[in-house]
Amino acid sequence: MTTELLYFHDPMCSWCWAFRPVWTDLCNQLPRDLTVRRVVGGLAPDSDEPMSLDMRLKLKGIWQTIQERIPGTRFNFAFWDSCAPRRSTYNACRAVLTAARLSPVHEEPMIHAIQQAYYLDARNPSDISTLVDLAVEIGLDRALFATEISGADVQSQLHEEITLARSAPINGFPSLVVRTPSGQHPVNLDYRDAAPMLGQIELILLITAAGSASFASHQG
Repeated sequence: MTTELLYFHDPMCSWCWAFRPVWTDLCNQLPRDLTVRRVVGGLAPDSDEPMSLDMRLKLKGIWQTIQERIPGTRFNFAFWDSCAPRRSTYNACRAVLTAARLSPVHEEPMIHAIQQAYYLDARNPSDISTLVDLAVEIGLDRALFATEISGADVQSQLHEEITLARSAPINGFPSLVVRTPSGQHPVNLDYRDAAPMLGQIELILLITAAGSASFASHQG
């Protein structure tokens, strides 16, 4: 098994939006030989039902809490008046998977495009039409994307990633786990500074390497 850093997220998770700057900083400092894998966890299944008033108030409250606790995180609260919110994030997750399937380098731009559309531009990423437009905006082919996002392969991959997230040692999104041949090792998140997380990851890798060396010497 290859050692890899798993990033469990949902593109419509507001805490993931708050984590984005420090996550980007962390990625820029990771060892080059460490594989990073983004796993969409699927916060809310498909639904055509309008979001309840209670859920709207809850999510607006979370946005306000994040703005107060994480300096620099911004939200456009006009979303709640100009859109028809649904508690449904699976389409956004499928969009990320589709972008990665069509062009791996477009995975991260699609995540960012969804977050900006949702949190800053008051556009609704629960809608396929919004996601198709975002795909075109980041340089993907409209027809190919529209076909792929509704296909069986993407649905199967989404199921696999949700299953992986539910079996991982995490409590929610975002979460980081270093998966090594010896097991899965959660990383404590820091929303303000990448250094503590980088230190944890480097220690896990050091211990894993030492354990592998010890095993190899005993085998010899």
